[in-house]
Amino acid sequence: MKKRNFITFVLLMAVTGLIFSTFYSCKPAKKNIGLQLYSLRDSITKDVPGTIAKVSKMGYKFVEPAGYRDGKFYGMEPAAFKVLCEANKLTVLSSHTGRNAPDSTNLAETMAWWDACIDAHVAVGAKYIVQPSMGRTAYESLAGLKAYCDYFNAVGEKCNAKGIRFGYHNHDKEFSTKLDSTIIMYEYMLENTDPAKVMFEIDLYWAVVGGANPVDYFNKYPGRFELWHIKDKEEIGASGMMDFAAIWAGAAKSGMQYGIVEVERYNFDNFTSCKMSIDFLNAAPYVVMPK
Repeated sequence: MKKRNFITFVLLMAVTGLIFSTFYSCKPAKKNIGLQLYSLRDSITKDVPGTIAKVSKMGYKFVEPAGYRDGKFYGMEPAAFKVLCEANKLTVLSSHTGRNAPDSTNLAETMAWWDACIDAHVAVGAKYIVQPSMGRTAYESLAGLKAYCDYFNAVGEKCNAKGIRFGYHNHDKEFSTKLDSTIIMYEYMLENTDPAKVMFEIDLYWAVVGGANPVDYFNKYPGRFELWHIKDKEEIGASGMMDFAAIWAGAAKSGMQYGIVEVERYNFDNFTSCKMSIDFLNAAPYVVMPK
């Protein structure tokens, strides 16, 4: 991060807090914003209850785990993890997990894995399951990407049957990679997945890094982006490269239902960075979340 941007960000946070404390004598209202728990990956694996408690105290309303494995969330049974979150006034909205697209040799095993996975997410109370990435075959050919789209449609149908929405989370390569010279991967995915079965969790930062303007996608594919990953290079608002005000102007058209903070890089310890991120969003007047 450029030193000038960082100093500006810190001053902005300080001034914002001063304004609210001086003129309103209260903190900004807590908005319905969640946290992707990968943001606290170095802490939650050591102390799940303590980390969840701190997430709640920061002002987050729900969480998106990235620790589902073997039927458990961070080593806890789904029902127990749900109780822990609810005891801290949090809900489990969504979860990052998934498997690579199968071939004929492991199709049955893969779909059986999904059956167990979906049942675990029903038990934890999740509304969404999000596949966070794809294997290399998706990036190598149009046929490989089509196989993933067909696979996602099939998984989405399974999720729908249990009352859960299925979606995909992007990184930058889906925007910067073209297959057959002209086909942008992300656009092909949007056009070859069934909106009734597959929604998209757009990662705003990775879209920008990939050379895309998220608002252009909201306008071209309205309603497809039910979840947002609200992200910046470090803490939300710190880099100066993300025009969040302009992006938020397209929120309604995008179909956004929930916004989820993810912090991957830090200028401070991970708890401080996550707290600064939600404070920035709570104070920003353009950040209006669906009720």
